[in-house]
Amino acid sequence: MENPKRPLIIKKKRPFRKKKRSFRRRLSPIKPGDQIDFTNTSLLNQFISQQGKILSRKVTRLTLKQQRLMTIAIKQARILSLLPFVSDEKQFQKKQKQKKEFQKKQKKEFQKKQKKEFQRTKSTARTTNEKQTKSNDRTTDLRTRKK
Repeated sequence: MENPKRPLIIKKKRPFRKKKRSFRRRLSPIKPGDQIDFTNTSLLNQFISQQGKILSRKVTRLTLKQQRLMTIAIKQARILSLLPFVSDEKQFQKKQKQKKEFQKKQKKEFQKKQKKEFQRTKSTARTTNEKQTKSNDRTTDLRTRKK
């Protein structure tokens, strides 16, 4: 028996498609048992920056509804003085003092370098001036001797 010839199948090329990226959906930082309430300060502190600002949804990965509830709760806690409007002022002042001291040190070091460079240029200028005055003195001595 002869094998019947199979008809030649021409495959059409598919257009280039990007592969879908699989991504893992990040879980919300708020656990199912946690309630968003102004009295729960430990939870609210997670959503406040070091400066005391409320963090955005992109940063916190909260849903729209959770973010709204969070901002309301934070504002209520601030009004009832459970949370500060601004971060701890003592820490902020310490950081400011440290920055100022660091800037002063840098300024002093820069001034010292400038003085050293100025003294170097000044010392070379003195030596050249002294050489010129000595040579001038010699020429005047020679002139006076000739007369």
